[in-house]
Amino acid sequence: MSDLYAEAVDGMSYEVPDDLRRVRAFVTERALALGLPEARIEVLTLAVSELTTNTLQHTSGGGHIRVWAEEGRLVCDVVDKGSDRPFGRSMPSAEAVRGRGLAIVERVCDSVYTAAVPGGTLVRICLNL
Repeated sequence: MSDLYAEAVDGMSYEVPDDLRRVRAFVTERALALGLPEARIEVLTLAVSELTTNTLQHTSGGGHIRVWAEEGRLVCDVVDKGSDRPFGRSMPSAEAVRGRGLAIVERVCDSVYTAAVPGGTLVRICLNL
């Protein structure tokens, strides 16, 4: 399979807030096709929405998302031009206006990894199938 075919099947880019609806639809379709239970699809969509919104609010140039299944889990990479994100954070207080996105992602996903990549950061979230 060529890289171009893989890109068309399991990945997409986003650049502006209007793209977030397409991102959510893409993630939902991929998760259904890969066998993620319907109740877990809502969890995945929430996590991806938080990560992609974070990209658009705190970085420039948009990002790229890829979704696939391996070893009994659904894997989703979100790559953008931002700096490394601190995970392992506590949930902000109820009075806080912002800052819950990454804490939510950590709590709803089975695992979360982050790594520096050329020109930005990759956040990988995994949900068990």
